[in-house]
Amino acid sequence: MLSVTADLDLVLVLGGERTVAVPATLMYTASHPYAVTTVFRTSDGDVTWVFGRDLLHEGLQAAVGEGDVVVWPSPDGVDDVVYLSLASPSGNALLEIDAAALRLFLDQSFIAVPQGNESGYLDIDAEIADLLGDTTR
Repeated sequence: MLSVTADLDLVLVLGGERTVAVPATLMYTASHPYAVTTVFRTSDGDVTWVFGRDLLHEGLQAAVGEGDVVVWPSPDGVDDVVYLSLASPSGNALLEIDAAALRLFLDQSFIAVPQGNESGYLDIDAEIADLLGDTTR
């Protein structure tokens, strides 16, 4: 199984100059070739979000996404960070990610499954069975 994992320290922006470090693990696997699973480690327990790999990749260059997830590079071009805005019924969060670390993780994911070749790694039958709750597989 082709997979890539990275442990990163993200920064939760609380407003003004206040921030909090949030350890996170980014995971990519060829069995889910379009997605990056991110586990945020918080004092209240782990929180898992799944993002499109292309969304994170495109967010290194320009603002992308709408609604629950928006990603964009540092607007001043000086800070090598990418911003990740998350919205859910329980609240909103603005996180900073080190752009070089994100770029390295994504580059490794593109080695595992080249961009544009994701569909060749999908097991359609397994995905449909998963959606339908078929546990006989």
